[in-house]
Amino acid sequence: MSAISIRNVSKVYGDGYPAVNNVSLDIADGEFMILVGPSGCGKSTLLRMIVGLEDITSGDIFIADDRVNDKAPRDRNLSMVFQNYALYPHLTVYENIAFPLRLKRLPDDEIRKKVEDAAATLELTEHLDRKPSQLSGGQRQRVAMGRAIVRQANAFLFDEPLSNLDAKLRGQMRTEIARLQRRLGITTVYVTHDQTEAMTLGDRVAVLRKGILQQVDTPRVLYNSPVNLFVAGFIGSPPMNFLPAEVDGRRVSLPFVDFDLADVPTGDTGKQRLLIAGIRPEHFEDASLLDPTEQSRGVTFSATVDVTEWLGAEQYAYIPFEAPPEVTNELRKLAQELDSESIRTQLVVSVDTTSHIREGEKAELWFDPSKVQLFDPASGDNLTPNLATVPT
Repeated sequence: MSAISIRNVSKVYGDGYPAVNNVSLDIADGEFMILVGPSGCGKSTLLRMIVGLEDITSGDIFIADDRVNDKAPRDRNLSMVFQNYALYPHLTVYENIAFPLRLKRLPDDEIRKKVEDAAATLELTEHLDRKPSQLSGGQRQRVAMGRAIVRQANAFLFDEPLSNLDAKLRGQMRTEIARLQRRLGITTVYVTHDQTEAMTLGDRVAVLRKGILQQVDTPRVLYNSPVNLFVAGFIGSPPMNFLPAEVDGRRVSLPFVDFDLADVPTGDTGKQRLLIAGIRPEHFEDASLLDPTEQSRGVTFSATVDVTEWLGAEQYAYIPFEAPPEVTNELRKLAQELDSESIRTQLVVSVDTTSHIREGEKAELWFDPSKVQLFDPASGDNLTPNLATVPT
């Protein structure tokens, strides 16, 4: 096992486009680090530079304090699991797992023990004599993982390994990968565009945007304290609601309700400003389901519901609103960048499944004002990561 240190690394292609732009990141020995972001953000390029499949334009990469910029992939002692499994179709499961050991010319007895141990760990023992074409997608991915395990590498590198699987199988494989990494305790770098994988698997998550590192922290911190609109919109499903917020001193005016801040965000507090308020769907509730004491701790407002979705374990209500161009333009750009139609001028609220909110009718809704975050429309910066509010 080894720590990985990425120091001011950039990758610029011939046309001058910086796929990775001055990224610095320290991955501790045994840590499970997630690289996440939308398509084209540079996460796979960064992973390929770590393993040596892409040249580094500038900066340095260290593995266990050893600078590896000029080392060939085979000399970095890293195991990589690809999106498309990369199995040899003419070889059995046993021989696919054994392949890197045969390249090292290890004795047959040692190879057999390592392969059988890996197969037992991954529940592949009964499939060792089968060919990849006779396996399911999840089993093929486990074979690819077995081939990585037997190498006894310094680190595992995963490049979107679950994207070819169906939703149910992805959930199962997420659990298997997490359990395996905890058991082996090996340094792991995992690339995905799926924020659910990022939130459930990683010790820490690094969010990339157009080659630039936006924020690195635990999933909980990213969720509760995103540094900007991009991270707030990317982390969370459904994504955070973004509403126009007129801030005048302590007073905040949203399309549906006004309330006072216990403190004010940084900046010029002497005049009215247009900001973007971020509130997650799960911080709302049907006010009729709350007792008076709980209602008094939050803000209640009325709004006409446009669409409802009852999903059994969850229920959502959708409420459109008007927003000035300064806000709608930013939300439109953010939605395009994240390839998400969910970020738009509508409020998405999550309510208890027992709620009888109906489409086309007015509903009394409640939200927790202490969860409101305020963003600068121009820069996207989060102005109030620790801001507390009081209801009026």
